[in-house]
Amino acid sequence: MKSSDLTIKQLTHLVGGGLTPRMVRHYHQLGLLPQPVRSRSNYRLYTQKDVLRLQRIVALKQQGFQLNHIRNILEVEPEADTTVNLMGQLQQQYRAVMQQISQLRQTASALEGLLGRDRHCQIIQAEVLAQLKLLDVETQAGLGGLENLWNGLDGEIHTHSEAFTESLQLLLPDLSQRSEIEQHLISQLVLACGDVSLVSFIKLSRDAIAASREALSSRCEIVVDTQTVAAALDQTRLLHLGCRTETLIDNPHITTATEAELAFWQHREWRSKLQQVSNGCILVVGYAPSVLLEACEAMANQKIQPALVIGMPIGFSHAPAAKRQLMQQGIPYITVEGTLGGGALATTALNALVESLIDKPDCHCYLKDVVDSSKS
Repeated sequence: MKSSDLTIKQLTHLVGGGLTPRMVRHYHQLGLLPQPVRSRSNYRLYTQKDVLRLQRIVALKQQGFQLNHIRNILEVEPEADTTVNLMGQLQQQYRAVMQQISQLRQTASALEGLLGRDRHCQIIQAEVLAQLKLLDVETQAGLGGLENLWNGLDGEIHTHSEAFTESLQLLLPDLSQRSEIEQHLISQLVLACGDVSLVSFIKLSRDAIAASREALSSRCEIVVDTQTVAAALDQTRLLHLGCRTETLIDNPHITTATEAELAFWQHREWRSKLQQVSNGCILVVGYAPSVLLEACEAMANQKIQPALVIGMPIGFSHAPAAKRQLMQQGIPYITVEGTLGGGALATTALNALVESLIDKPDCHCYLKDVVDSSKS
């Protein structure tokens, strides 16, 4: 036994990440980790090479890769020019995962159709569930019977308006550890996209709620990336609070993420405008990932210091990277991890925060007075 060799206990301790000896033995069985040499006493002995491989396995697993996907990635030698082959493998794995997600989404939709019923719709649910137990769906006729059951379950929807809050309580995970404002914010974001699974992707810094309330109460400026985002803001409440809205890409013809991204790169004045936003503002990015990337760089260089950043651009390359950078800035933030996002979610987040501060007036008659007084 060499002095540099490690026992399985020493190996797991060194690698960390929740790794256990049992998991290491499982990786041996799966072929993820080569079988080690044995000591004279039949103990497994590991080298620094095993440490590095296990660290890669743990890191990929923490990123959500399944073990069979990890094996394919590790089989490609980094020294070889195999980028095309690796990308092809990853694309195949992605398609397989998306197929699994699609199947799980269908199951989730069926469960949502049952669990998401409000009290009035549940009147006939017990009878339908009893029929569902006896239903044979092996034949086309059976599938027709299933469709009839769903139609029967939908029978009560014409008798009342949907009770969104009641339905959400049945579907959302336990949010009791979160503040009331956070619970409301998350609920509103789910309602904005209709996808309950969004909850696990919503990320808030610990000080996000407090920072937003302080900034909004101090009549902060709201800076948004496009006019589409600005148009969806709750101007009624914002005017009451005295918060003015500033649009970076102030071209009314730019209405999509693709257009916003391209325009931001092509027009230097909009990039310069971002560098000059007021300290203590709330920055809301719902379309252009590069706006958020540029903002992160400006924050890192201490050129701008917003009170809060709501970073929810949609995109498949720059957007996930921008969101990761946002969460490392030390500035209060609200974001949605990964490719998910969009203007509707970004404005919903801000509107939910504003709503927690002020009740909406019964009419908008006062708006004329507010505008007149700002001109004088």
